[in-house]
Amino acid sequence: MRLNSRGEKRKRPGLTSEEKRDRSILRLGYGVVFGFLCLMLYMWYFLTVQREDVINNPYNARLERLSERVERGALLCSDGTVLARTQTDEEGRETRVYPYGSLFDHVVGYSSRGRTGLESLANFYLLSSHINLVSQAVTELSGRKNPGDSVVTTLDRELQQTAGDALGDRKGAVVVMEPDTGKILALVSKPGFDPNLIESDWETLVSEDDGQARLLNRALQGLYPPGSVFKMVIALEYIREHPDDYDRFRFECDGYFEWGDYTIQCYHGNAHGSQDLFEAFANSCNGAFAAMGLDMNLESLGGTTQQLKFNGEQPLPLPYSQSRFAMEAGAGDWEILQTSIGQGLTQVTPMHIALITSAAANRGVLMTPYLMDYVENRAGDVVKSFQPREWGNLMTEEEAGILGEMMRRVVTEGTGSALRTENYTAAGKTGSAQFETGKESHAWFTGFAPAENPELVVTVIVEEGGSGGLAAAPVARTIFDAYFAR
Repeated sequence: MRLNSRGEKRKRPGLTSEEKRDRSILRLGYGVVFGFLCLMLYMWYFLTVQREDVINNPYNARLERLSERVERGALLCSDGTVLARTQTDEEGRETRVYPYGSLFDHVVGYSSRGRTGLESLANFYLLSSHINLVSQAVTELSGRKNPGDSVVTTLDRELQQTAGDALGDRKGAVVVMEPDTGKILALVSKPGFDPNLIESDWETLVSEDDGQARLLNRALQGLYPPGSVFKMVIALEYIREHPDDYDRFRFECDGYFEWGDYTIQCYHGNAHGSQDLFEAFANSCNGAFAAMGLDMNLESLGGTTQQLKFNGEQPLPLPYSQSRFAMEAGAGDWEILQTSIGQGLTQVTPMHIALITSAAANRGVLMTPYLMDYVENRAGDVVKSFQPREWGNLMTEEEAGILGEMMRRVVTEGTGSALRTENYTAAGKTGSAQFETGKESHAWFTGFAPAENPELVVTVIVEEGGSGGLAAAPVARTIFDAYFAR
């Protein structure tokens, strides 16, 4: 403290009015600069992150203004085949045309009565126009619309047709994708609808009371008990809990597994005899997996299901249902027995099973699934392309290798015999999932080929199809055959 000669506290000189004014102006200047920087940051965030979502939002009035100036672009297959285009009559009325009708119904979607599928996903690009500025000016001055950009998808026309034909008139779904890129090559859901008739059929489609649910995309939104394909999860958990001795697992199967008052039966009561882990997986032995479940750390199992994206977000480009795993630590014996063989309260989508299979086929790494390959303008110039991206690891490379070998043996010596061929090697898992007393089980198959260097993942569910090996595996075989015959 400073004192004057009299020992009194010296007063600090105050600011002059000019200094106060300058300081206020400086604060104001700082505030303006800060506000400007915040605005620039928001503009950057909007242009790089939110712009597409905002423009795609159905409540955004700008969509109507864009559609008044731009003719909606086309959706194309990977080979350039038109999946959706805009047709204009002599009076200028626009109609969205889908040349393949119901073949690509759920994945391409529709653009009236709201938007679904790729019509929604690609909306921003379809309503953008990248023709040169001179042509844009001439078009607008003449009162015509600018042509929208076209989106070339990852969809393979031949594989989509093959998958649709193989599933036939049965209810179910098929997912076909590349495990090392995430490209979705085919996506089938049946029963379906004709997007060309969406307006005339709308009331019937939304008021169905016969259980057909034609507007439901079963591949991404249909929830089913996984049955024996869930044994991929149980096997992975067992390997994690027994890293040094999983290959010493043994189980004597006489067709039934009894535990207290409960009995678990193998499919049709088949007695598999002495089984190690690989044999139990290949033969889909319910008794062996029920016994594994009773010995498992349920908290650890819950962590494995979480890592495999149960009860959480999945990296999917279209709306989907979250798969559910409900068993918690402290569950009763019956719940454990049922859950261990893919029954109980567990529910999955076919796409989720395809994601787990893709990770097993790709050294444990899940690639982000995608449907749009690139965007091109009317002249055929590429204005934007989409590249494969890693989502993350669902399992280690070693775990994926072990699981892949187990799936290989399903084909070579187990329930997946429908995939045995000299033309390529395949790996997979069959499943039969009970869902209602008195009805036939849902039939599952999921797998990849070639087994040693996977190029293609196929997941199939046939509702009330019975045996996965007899109903679902042949559908996958037809798709693999078509792919490797090219």
